[in-house]
Amino acid sequence: MAPVPITIVTGFLGSGKSTLILNLIPQLPHTYKVALLKNEFGDVAIDSQLASSAAISGVQELLNGCICCNLVGQLGDALESLRKDVAPDRIIIETSGSAFPATLAMEVNRLGRETGNYVLDGVVVVIDVENWKGYEDTSYTAKMQQKYTDLIVFNKWELVDERTYEDCLDRVGDLDLQIANVKSDKGRVDQSLLLGLDSALAKDGDSVHGGYSKDKKHDHSADHQTEVEVLSINLVSEGGTPKSVDLDSLETFLLSAPKDEVYRIKALVSASHPLASSNGDIDDSAKSHEGIAIYVLNWAFGRWTFTYSNATLPAPLKVASSAADTSVPTNHETILRMTIILARGEAAKWKARIEKGDLIEQEGQGGFLIVDRVV
Repeated sequence: MAPVPITIVTGFLGSGKSTLILNLIPQLPHTYKVALLKNEFGDVAIDSQLASSAAISGVQELLNGCICCNLVGQLGDALESLRKDVAPDRIIIETSGSAFPATLAMEVNRLGRETGNYVLDGVVVVIDVENWKGYEDTSYTAKMQQKYTDLIVFNKWELVDERTYEDCLDRVGDLDLQIANVKSDKGRVDQSLLLGLDSALAKDGDSVHGGYSKDKKHDHSADHQTEVEVLSINLVSEGGTPKSVDLDSLETFLLSAPKDEVYRIKALVSASHPLASSNGDIDDSAKSHEGIAIYVLNWAFGRWTFTYSNATLPAPLKVASSAADTSVPTNHETILRMTIILARGEAAKWKARIEKGDLIEQEGQGGFLIVDRVV
């Protein structure tokens, strides 16, 4: 069984962490189970009561202490309880405002290595732009939360003038870190940016693109993603026999993607041998499989996992070729379907780089590469 992905959401007190999570849930499929582990000070868990009414499948609480220090020993039991009782597709950990995400992330990684039941998908920090001035020079914790994160979400920026927002950006820049960052839309960020691709979201090959499509009209009042750009990539093989992606080239691509330019890479990949994640682990389900198999690739902020999957790749619709007839013969098949979410202004450069064909290509010779910008 594939490990449960874990997303950590942290941020200073009152930054809008719960709002971000509650705005995430309606974006997910109705059958998708999310469990929430909350770490709060005090005995009254108001936020958890709110979360329980928002289609979250299960809630565990760690109260009266900090999850990164005196409560860290309880993390394993809390996660295991959620895993057994809820069987979630994903667990979200919402930390108290004073928690250090680095300690928590290391503990999740340790539990994942020891049990094989969990994998860290990403650490998201929420910054309250309106009240940034209140703690920018005094809170060591606030600065540490930014330093040990994968994605910064600027929240409540609509409530301040442009100069205040720019000042907040400058203070983050003073940390000299390459961190992906986006503005929220009143506490909402698209799920494709917050979450990686897991087995439940990859049951249908079309879900790799996370709803992004050139054929769909985007209502930006509801889909506020001007902060990112998105590429859709399809690699189509020639011939009737199963083909594989060139795995050496793909690994070069994953290693070369800067995490301040490329935020997430999600894909279904046809591979000729079991694939190792960035930490060297190979999915146990893949070790006994022979021949061509499909893997879910989830690259997030410099780390990646390959998970053996029963998902199917959709049939190709068209092929970019010089032939007048662009229909695909019946003996052609998709061997890679990928979405790349990039920082604003990066899509054109990466589209040109990928179209050269040395990063994403078919093993051996042949194949058609189709690269479209969809956002």
